[in-house]
Amino acid sequence: MLIRAGYEIAFDIPAPTAMLALLNIHPSREKDLRTPHQIAVSPDIAMRNHIDMFGNLCTRLTLPPGRVTLSTDFVIADEGEPDVRAPDGPQMPVEDLPDDVLIYLLGSRYCETDRLMQVAWNQFGGIASARGRIEAIVDFAHNHICFGYEHARADRTAWNGYSEQVGVCRDFAHLAVTLCRCMNIPARYCTGYLGDIGIPPVDAPMDFSAWFEAYVDGDWYTYDARHNVPRIGRILMACGRDATETALTTAFGTATLVSFQVHTDEVDTDS
Repeated sequence: MLIRAGYEIAFDIPAPTAMLALLNIHPSREKDLRTPHQIAVSPDIAMRNHIDMFGNLCTRLTLPPGRVTLSTDFVIADEGEPDVRAPDGPQMPVEDLPDDVLIYLLGSRYCETDRLMQVAWNQFGGIASARGRIEAIVDFAHNHICFGYEHARADRTAWNGYSEQVGVCRDFAHLAVTLCRCMNIPARYCTGYLGDIGIPPVDAPMDFSAWFEAYVDGDWYTYDARHNVPRIGRILMACGRDATETALTTAFGTATLVSFQVHTDEVDTDS
């Protein structure tokens, strides 16, 4: 299947402001592009890209005073298959994990493993398999947090989400990631496009989405505590320990968001 996706994001800038943007698709999906993925900036300004320590394609730019708009529009191929469940089997011992995976067992800015350790072991300690634990964690987070855009808050941590029992997709992901790490299952936070493909249309503006990946038996597997069902057509943009490393834009100064539009739609190849 083919998916057309993109965004238009506008800021009001009072003074020259440096920005770090993770608004590209993840390098692992570049092979699937059917049209170029390029960030357009109005007014036209210089940009440069680099790969960060988590393998994300980042863009650095300095926004001039006034209204600045970032946008892109592209077509990407997708297998059209739902998320694959992790294999069912024994959990990999920590001592056997690859060196570069160990970081995804540690606490981080939004994932306080120390505060949720006892909760995790009380809830999931009796489950033997890695997949069983992950899917029990996803069920728990899905049922524990009440979703609502009105609950969005930039500083809500996994512990806050657990305590307050409200949030948006990032809060579901942070709670599930933290509980997995407490159980010695490496987990990383992901963000990207997730359109209403393969499901009834949703009566809400499109947005970027957050999910997570768990490391099982030598590979990463996608899980989504917000929706709690395998979905079709995810387009990964960035992954990291939590939302700190995957923020779509980080302004080193004042940048007021004034417009935000995202589109993700299956292309009708018969038309």
